[in-house]
Amino acid sequence: LWPPLPPVLPTAQKAELLRRMDEAEVSKCRKCRLCASRSNTVFGEGDPDALILFVGEGPGETEDQTGRPFVGKAGALLDRMIAGMGLRREQVYIANVVKCRPPGNRAPLDDEVRACTPYLVRQIETVRPRVIVTLGLPAARFIIGGVATMSGVRGRWHAWRGIRVMPTYHPAYVLRSYTREVRETVWSDLKQVMAEVGLKPPPRRED
Repeated sequence: LWPPLPPVLPTAQKAELLRRMDEAEVSKCRKCRLCASRSNTVFGEGDPDALILFVGEGPGETEDQTGRPFVGKAGALLDRMIAGMGLRREQVYIANVVKCRPPGNRAPLDDEVRACTPYLVRQIETVRPRVIVTLGLPAARFIIGGVATMSGVRGRWHAWRGIRVMPTYHPAYVLRSYTREVRETVWSDLKQVMAEVGLKPPPRRED
C-alpha cells in the first residue's frame, strides 16, 4: 500500500525540490541501461502548482535531443490539446514514466520502469495536482495498475493515492489514427478533466 501523501508545500519550495531532483539526481542517474544511449535526461516541466499533471511513456528522439518532454510531433498535438482546454503549456505539469529515451522508441521494460518511477512518484507528490492524465498504456499501467488495454480504462475515473486519474490515448497514437472518432474520444476525456478542475472550454475550431 502507498503511504499517505506528504503535506502540500509552498510554491517556491516545490520548485526548488523539483530543480534539485533534476540537477542532482535525474541528470546523473545511471540506475538502468537507458543511461547508456541517452543524449539528455528529460525530467519534466511546468507549473509546480499545476491542477493537471500529464504523464507520458518516455522521451522520443526530439525530447532526447532537447531535454524537454513532449516537444516533437506528439508534443505539438499535446500543446493543442492543452490549448483546447483553455490552458497554456506553462500552466500544467508534464512528465514521463521514464526519463531517458528507450532505444528505437520502444516501450520501457519492467526493470527500467521500476528503476525510474520513484522520480515520477516524487514529482507527483511535490506538485500535488488535482488530476493526473495518463497518456497511453505504459503510463496508465504504472499509475492505475492492472491495465490490459487503453479502451478498457480510458474515459472513466480512477484514483492514485486520492488524486483523480483520467487515462486517455497518447498523442502519438492519435496522430497515427487521426480520425474524427479518435479525436472526439480524447476530447470527451479532456472535458471530464476540465469539469473536475472547474474549467470551461473556449470556443473550438475544427482541426
